[in-house]
Amino acid sequence: MRVAILQMSSSDDPEENMTNVRAMLRAAKDQGAEFALTPEVTNVLSFSRQRQEAVVVSEAEDVVLQAMRDEAKDLGMWVLAGSLALRSNPPETRFANRSVLIDPHGGISARYDKIHMFDVQVSAEETYRESAGFAPGDRAVLARTDIGNIGLTICYDVRFGYLHRELAKAGAQIITAPAAFSPGTGPAHWQPLLQARAIETGCYVLAPAQTGQHKASMGKSRSTYGHSLVVSPWGEVLLDAGTEPGVYCVDIDLDKVDEARRKVPSLTHDRTFEALK
Repeated sequence: MRVAILQMSSSDDPEENMTNVRAMLRAAKDQGAEFALTPEVTNVLSFSRQRQEAVVVSEAEDVVLQAMRDEAKDLGMWVLAGSLALRSNPPETRFANRSVLIDPHGGISARYDKIHMFDVQVSAEETYRESAGFAPGDRAVLARTDIGNIGLTICYDVRFGYLHRELAKAGAQIITAPAAFSPGTGPAHWQPLLQARAIETGCYVLAPAQTGQHKASMGKSRSTYGHSLVVSPWGEVLLDAGTEPGVYCVDIDLDKVDEARRKVPSLTHDRTFEALK
């Protein structure tokens, strides 16, 4: 199967991002992709809560999601909206950071709300409090599709191996990891974390990323690390997209999942043990 990783530099303007993602999905189809994936916060990337309040809408109203559903149907391909910033259902006032898997008929096959919130201080200049504006999800999601069993994660989830192991033990062959990764942690952590998750689970890990300096109409501009990756079940990096926005395609073979798990069947080797006091 050919997958297309859409490495984007989303702005805080959903209409602009919609136009870009439509063109990129068509380019992916032209390159023979059966499954195309976008990064975290494809629809609006902004540090400004004021800007988010002005442009973030419900799932039913989001123009980027609707455009992606239309393109998936027109092109006859699977599409992952890596994540979208969306209004939550009341009484929750914080947004949802939601990954949406779209089938080739334009229908929604699965939804996953990011579980782990990025609340960190990387440096004096780089601080994130995702939970101030976004509500964490509480449910792991595995989508069983005709292109494989797909476990959904988002960005900071990559640091929590237990989530990936649970997805793999439930049947995942592919794990998606869309991101808007910090340039402060990216050089040291991004690739080794993704390789570790692939090796531990025997899954393909597909990680489309935001990249570069993002245009902001309000508040401070944000920058992201880029380097979208595709990692094989054996831990090999099959694709590193560098830092330029674009459509990057790679072929994957799900037989490699079974092969890796036959060689190292660690998913069947769990042991119970006494907890530390």
